[in-house]
Amino acid sequence: MRIATWNINSVRLRLNQVIKFIQEKEIDVICLQETKTPDEYFPSDEFKKNGYVYQYYRGEKSYNGVAILSKIKFSHKEFVNWCMKDDTRHISVKFNNKIELHNCYIPAGGDEPDISLNPKFDHKISFLNEMKSYFLKDLSTQKILVGDLNIAPLENDVWSHKQLLNVVSHTPLETEALLEIISSGEWIDVMREIVPHSEKLYSWWSYRNRNWETSNRGRRLDHIWVSKTLFAKVSSGVIYSDTRSWERPSDHVPVIIDIDI
Repeated sequence: MRIATWNINSVRLRLNQVIKFIQEKEIDVICLQETKTPDEYFPSDEFKKNGYVYQYYRGEKSYNGVAILSKIKFSHKEFVNWCMKDDTRHISVKFNNKIELHNCYIPAGGDEPDISLNPKFDHKISFLNEMKSYFLKDLSTQKILVGDLNIAPLENDVWSHKQLLNVVSHTPLETEALLEIISSGEWIDVMREIVPHSEKLYSWWSYRNRNWETSNRGRRLDHIWVSKTLFAKVSSGVIYSDTRSWERPSDHVPVIIDIDI
């Protein structure tokens, strides 16, 4: 099974890019974040025409939104509203009635990394805390978690560890919280098992940087994790940066893994 995750930053605006990507890379399951459309306007039929007949999506106008689109049958559609906000940031399904796939979009957190001054940052930290508790409830079920987690947890997940230590997405409060979720939930961060921690690795480049490829000031905000017991079944993983050069691209690029489940 080839699984991809991509913050598409509006599925209707970039539908042709998603179709091009899933066709070229022969994706079996595509998980999208920031679909930015109510469910009644989601382009379901276009994905069905391309073989993605199994679909689960939750969206809202202009913000957030997550989708799982699959050529392979799944069951048990569920979602969690962490922080008691109906903000379409999570969905999950099961393959073979046993392996859970979770698609998450963690809040960005605003600009000021202070929970007492910035409600958006407080929301982000609260979301992480609730997420940790949720996955601690059941460590026996094999799981895959994908999504835009809006945190670059390791030093070489950002272009400058020193300069970004007080910038939201790489502050110690966020990175420690995310690494604790990985550790306590018995997850494997797939791309960092494949690519050494000593190497720079990014999945997002700001729109503000027009020469993004030359300066390469990126961050690894997009992740795929698997339960430790599943990692032996992962045969490959890659961050596909080519899409960042496409016309009117998302500022995020897809992450792809191959896994035998």
